[in-house]
Order: sequence, then C-alpha cells, then structure tokens
Amino acid sequence: MLGEDLIPWLCWILPTIGGALALLFDRISRTLRDLTATALALMGWIMAILMLPVLFATRMMDKRVFWITLPGGASVGMGMLVDPLSVILANIVAFLGFVTLVYSIKYMENEPGQGRFWFFMSIFIGSMLLLVLADNLILFFIGWKIVGLCSYFLIGHYYSDERKYWIGGPEPHEFQRPSRCGLKALLVTTFGDVSLLAGIIVLYVYSGTFNFIDLYRTAGVWFRSMAANPGTIMLLSILMLGGPISKSAQFPLHEWLPEAMAGPTPVSALIHAATMVKAGVYFVARILPLFFYAYWMLNYSEAGVFFTLTAAIGAFTAFLAGTQAMVSLELKKALAYSTMSQIGYMILALGVSGLNADTLALGVSAGIFHLISHGIFKATLFLCAGVLIHISGSIYMHRMSIDRRNMPLTWLFMWIASLSLIGVPPLSGFWSKDEILVSCLRGGQPLIFTVALITVAITSFYTARMMGMTFHSGEGHVENKRLEASPLMLIPYGLLAALTVILGLMGPWIGDFLKGTFHRYYTEYYGLAFSDAASRSIHGDVMSIIIPAISTLMIAVGFVPAHKLYVSRRLKPEEILRRHVFLHKLHGFLWNRWYIDPFYNRVFVRGMLRLRRPIVKFVENPIDFTLNIGVPTFFIFASRWLRRVQTGMLSMNMLYLLTFSAVIFIVLRLVVP
Repeated sequence: MLGEDLIPWLCWILPTIGGALALLFDRISRTLRDLTATALALMGWIMAILMLPVLFATRMMDKRVFWITLPGGASVGMGMLVDPLSVILANIVAFLGFVTLVYSIKYMENEPGQGRFWFFMSIFIGSMLLLVLADNLILFFIGWKIVGLCSYFLIGHYYSDERKYWIGGPEPHEFQRPSRCGLKALLVTTFGDVSLLAGIIVLYVYSGTFNFIDLYRTAGVWFRSMAANPGTIMLLSILMLGGPISKSAQFPLHEWLPEAMAGPTPVSALIHAATMVKAGVYFVARILPLFFYAYWMLNYSEAGVFFTLTAAIGAFTAFLAGTQAMVSLELKKALAYSTMSQIGYMILALGVSGLNADTLALGVSAGIFHLISHGIFKATLFLCAGVLIHISGSIYMHRMSIDRRNMPLTWLFMWIASLSLIGVPPLSGFWSKDEILVSCLRGGQPLIFTVALITVAITSFYTARMMGMTFHSGEGHVENKRLEASPLMLIPYGLLAALTVILGLMGPWIGDFLKGTFHRYYTEYYGLAFSDAASRSIHGDVMSIIIPAISTLMIAVGFVPAHKLYVSRRLKPEEILRRHVFLHKLHGFLWNRWYIDPFYNRVFVRGMLRLRRPIVKFVENPIDFTLNIGVPTFFIFASRWLRRVQTGMLSMNMLYLLTFSAVIFIVLRLVVP
C-alpha cells in the first residue's frame, strides 16, 4: 500500500521541510515561520502515531524505496525500518519535539537568531527521526551526523559570547562561553563518530551489507568469518560502542554535556529529553541482538565484551554523574548531570540484558521503558527551568529564591517531574527504575545492582536539593505577585507532568506490555532462543515486594538529609562543610567533576596549545620556508643559469641539438644489445 509505505518517510521529511520553510519565512513573517515549523513537526508526530499498529501487532517492515550502487557493483537498498523499537523512539522524538517547539514560540520571541534557531531545531528533529527509522547503517549514520552538527549550532546559538550568556561560575570559578561549549560538544562527539564509522566499515567488510535486517539474517555466516581472526569481534564491540558512548555522554566521553547548557532552554530540553543523548541508547538497543546471538547462540566469548562494557560504563556513569549533580549550583547543569546519570541507567539495563541468556527481553524493555519515562519528566524539568531562569534572572539555584506561592502550577509540575525522577511510587520513574534493578538481579549482576541502588539515594538527594534551593532557599524573595509563565509555555510542561502521572498509573501494564512485545519480537524475527523467564511479569513474585521496599528505603536515605539541608533548612550545609574537613574536600572533588574535565583540558586542550610553538618552529616554518622561499629561489637561480646557456643563436642551438643527439645515441648503444 503506497500510503503505508510513505508514512515513515513523511515522519522525518515533514519536520525537515519545516526547517527549510522556517528559514524562508523568517524575513516574511515571524508568526508564519513559527507556526509552519510547529505545524510540520505536529504532522511528523501524526505520522509516528500512524505507525503504532506495528508496535501493538509486534511486526517488522522494511520500506525500501531506492537503491544506491557501491564501488564493485554491490547495491544498497535505502528504506525505513518500522518495528517496535523504531516506532517507540519515533513517537517519543516526534511528540517531545512538537511540544518543545510550541514552548519555543513564546520562549524565543525576544531572543536573537530566531531564524537560525527554528531552522536547526526542525532539522534536528527530522534528522533524529531519520536516524531511528533508517533500515541501514548508511542512512543511520547520515542522520547521526546531522544531529551532531545541529547540536553544535544550537549549543553555540549565542555564538557572539556576550557575558550574559556565559555558563559556569559563579565567581571566582571559571566561566564557559557558548561558542567554545558548542565546539567542545562537536569535537568530543566526533571522536566517538569516528570510532563508530570504523566499526561500520569493519562490519561491512565481513558481512557485505549495511542493512540491519540482512545483518541479522546472515549473522551466523559473517560472525564465523570474523571469529576466524581472534580479537576482531572484541574490536568490533569497542568500535561500535564508541559512538553511543560519546553521543549519550557516557564515561569517558561525557564531559561535553554539562557545557551543552549554553544553548537556549528548548535546545537543552530537546537534546537531553528526546533526541541526541537518546540516539546512543537507541543504537545500542538496535545492534544488541547481533552480539546476543554471537555470545549465547554461537558461543563466541568475545561478543560478551559488548555487554560487559555496556553494563559497566552505564553503571559507573550513573553513579559518577549523580555525585556531580549533588554539588552543582546551576539549575540546568544539575539537570544535565541528572540526564547523564539516567542515561547510564538505560545503558546498564541494555548491557545487563545480554549477560544472562534469559534476561534479554527484560533488560531491553526496562531500558526502553526508562527512556520513555525519562524523556517526559526530564522535558518537564527543563521547560520549567527555562521559566524559572527567565523570571529570576539567574542560572544559579541558590540565587533564584522563588516563592512557590507566586508560581503554584510551575512548582507543582516541577515537583511531579522531580518525584518521578527520584522514583517515588506510583509515578512513571518508579516502575521503570525498579525494572532496571530487577534486571540487574535476574541477570546475576549484584555489583551493578549495588551501584544502581546507591545511585537511587544519590538521585533522591540531588533532586530534593535542587527543588529546595530553587523554591525553599529563604535567601530573599521575588516580589509577591503572580509569576506564572505564559499559557503557551505553561501548557506544554503541564501536559508533560500530567503524562508522567498517567504513565505511572499505567506503569505495571506498560512494563509487562513492553516485555511481552520484545520477547515476541526477538523470538519471531531474530530467532533468538530464551526461556519463559524473559517475559515473566515482575509484579507477581517476591521481587515485586523486595525491590520496591529497598528502593524506597534508598530514596529516604537521600531525601531526608537533603530535606533538612535545603527544604526545611534545619541544618546549614555551609557550616557542616566548615566543620568537617573530609566533607569539604569531598565537596571540592565533586565540584571539580572528579578532576576529569580539568585533566582533559590540561592534556588535550592546553597540551595541544603548548605544542603550538614547537610545531610552528620545527614544522610549519620549515615547510613555509621551503615552499614560499626555497622553491621560488630555486627557480630564480635556474632561470638565470638557463639565460646564460640559451643565447638564441642558431649555431649554438644546433650545437646543443647535436650534443644531445650524440648523448642519446651513445646511451642507446650501451643499453640496447
């Protein structure tokens, strides 16, 4: 059916056209520009909704439209892959993209560079949809790179680097300028992109195809060929993870994301909630069945490196970023650390899914459930944060001092999203987080379970601290009047907060639905064999009591001290730090981001700058002298010499010709027998 075939193509093409039209209409009418881009984003979401029957029917369809010919005569079909994974991601991206653009209509009305903003935001949404719907690695990588380029321009939106747009600080701490923040994101993610591209090339050399479905169908053949060269599968695992690690801001390529807060708040919401950082999670989930098949069905132990690295990196990043959020003073940066931590939860769930033969569907469904849940409540938090920053005139939580009575709806919506982030029942974050904890235990990973559980307490602490410092600091108050945002901004994050509650009330059903869907999907379309334990509900056994109980206890462990320190303010954090040397040093360690970012700056940034003078002296200057002075000088001397030899007299020319002919004749006589 032609219409059905075009739907996934229109899903990403329509928002992309919206970007082009926004740039065209920028000089005609700002209202027309904003409405056109938003309307086409809405149409893209409608196309995503029309693909939902594929999710409920657990089907897979490859909508190929055209082919390209590769060197050597091979052809690659270009199409859209419509399956449960791509449909879920497409709906999340399209929906949150549309909501964010609605919010942006009012938020960006007095900001500079609006034409650029609407263009890159729309292209950003379209390229992310292309990425998740692509049926092959070529189209996927095109979308992947466009997402990265758009993020560079959007993070550096205030590229003029005016003082009011700086982030970091406060004095005497260092500030970061938007132009450098965008460049940092581009460079770090490009490093991962190069790794991913190398992995794609290795994969194609052995498999002879870029198509995801063909890769799955022929995995038994090319994995055997790859296993004949020891270390190749391990190398492929590392290379393929390089891209997702950088894109999703996971250790050790995570330091770009806090600086991504230099962009406008809608950019932060889109990058952190729906698009760029989720691209890495999506790709890990997309290629995960390949390595599962190699590890558990072909018994290639090297393939287990993929799952071990994924789980370990995700768990460590969840803990690492959570601790940094505990001391952050910037509202959006605290949310950025939270995003890194929550993405770590998703990544560790995907990693754990392959460490046990019976937890594939459980781990993947838990990670995807948390992706859905996190996308909605984190978008809520960022959109609320944008309003608070505008009203207070400060990016720092401890300087906002907003009376919650002046903004009751924003306060309520932000608390709903915060409690979901913490994992308080019955909100959506509770169900998805607990399923991740269950997958750790059922996957036989007690160490990762412990790290994830400790991170629950950390999440509870920094979230309560964030809300306390923002609304309950008591260090002065904004004038006592109604400060709620414009309805065009309030309704989007109010809707998202309501969805967080609705998803929470439907949490057990959604969790079981996703597990059943992925179980059927992997068995019917991938031929992966695992026991019934993989699709079993977690809500009817002893874990349904133990895990929530332990999780709730850890929430209290983090929430109670944070409440005393930052909400009720019975304790003074400054006095505690002064009295306890260890806590003071720990605070400094966390404030300096475990000294990872300073280390990177010293080695890679300042180190490269230190090499500038030696390179100029010993490399650039000799090359410059040779090409710009040496070569011209040589030709000048050669010209002068030739002028002396070439007199222009016929007799001399004949003598030269005779001499040259004689030399040629002698050489030929000596060489030719």
